[in-house]
Amino acid sequence: MTRIVSGFAGSLTLQVPKSGTRPTSDRVREAAFSALEARDAIRGARVLDLYAGSGALGLEAASRGAAAVTLVEKSAPAAQVCRRNAAAVTRAAPASARPVVDVRATSVQSYLAGAAGPFDLVFIDPPYDVDDAELLAVLTALEPLLAPDAVVCVERSTRTGEPSLPAGLVVERRKDYGETALWWVGRA
Repeated sequence: MTRIVSGFAGSLTLQVPKSGTRPTSDRVREAAFSALEARDAIRGARVLDLYAGSGALGLEAASRGAAAVTLVEKSAPAAQVCRRNAAAVTRAAPASARPVVDVRATSVQSYLAGAAGPFDLVFIDPPYDVDDAELLAVLTALEPLLAPDAVVCVERSTRTGEPSLPAGLVVERRKDYGETALWWVGRA
């Protein structure tokens, strides 16, 4: 079961696509968001969730005070799940703090080619079979869309190495949670 951990939609159960996704565990999301809140990286942020799956990462940010969230998911069934989850989270929001949540049913590369930044917080949780070259291409397209103090959180298997980064981005730290590695990336 996947749920929103905290914020105005805390404990809300999210739907998960029947196949083709690997939801980030509640434990990993809770740890990541605690670190993001300590950096004051969520409240009022413009958030981008790439390879969104159920939308759990972006919607967790919405529940914790992000102003706008874009969920990008190319699988049509998963994008439908994102839309249903986004509607549930938006309904749970107080009228005075309702985030704008946009779901884009397209590939990450297509979305980034036409996107307008800046984004303050970006989650990249690709399927584990996405190789380093494709991830580098995504990060290269993303870099000009980032706000000056943007935080990019890349989720990968602990068995993969450090992601290759384009000029202008650096790894700030890595944190492992079982089989999951979170790479925190920022501007150089």
